[in-house]
Amino acid sequence: MKSSQKVLKFLESAGVHKKDFAEMVGVTLSYVYNLTDSAIAFSTRATTLERIAAVMDIKPEEFEEYKIPQEPVVIDEGVVFLKDAMHKKKISAVEFLKSFPRKNRLKLVDMLRGVSPVPIDFKELAAIADVLGLTKKDMFAIWEKRMRQVFESNGMNMGDNAALVESMFECAKKNI
Repeated sequence: MKSSQKVLKFLESAGVHKKDFAEMVGVTLSYVYNLTDSAIAFSTRATTLERIAAVMDIKPEEFEEYKIPQEPVVIDEGVVFLKDAMHKKKISAVEFLKSFPRKNRLKLVDMLRGVSPVPIDFKELAAIADVLGLTKKDMFAIWEKRMRQVFESNGMNMGDNAALVESMFECAKKNI
């Protein structure tokens, strides 16, 4: 099946309007019309194909136009946990994305496709937890791990500051 037909079939079966799909993928409505027109060459841009695949909940390799990027893919355990929760709850990527304001959807698509980590804003994580039926305790573990990554990547010596960091996380845990 041609890629344009795959997208068209998905839009019809999932009941997704082309305008919504465009916003989720981060392209214009006219671009989506071009994607679904088999007379026009399908996109070969890796980022766009990965976003389309994330929304469709398929692997980008299912598009014949997709060329695997040479840069390594970072696997975020928090994202894997959230995707597993989506699959266990039988929540499609589209259902998940539609649970959030339009302005937040592209960021979530990039998280689902593995190029962005889970957010550090606990309020955003709590909103994700609500959609997936997860507890704040589950999300706290993801948030804590993510915050440790942020501290380390920004130069904090976690060994020298262990007492401070642990105290901060204990305080945060009491306030969620």
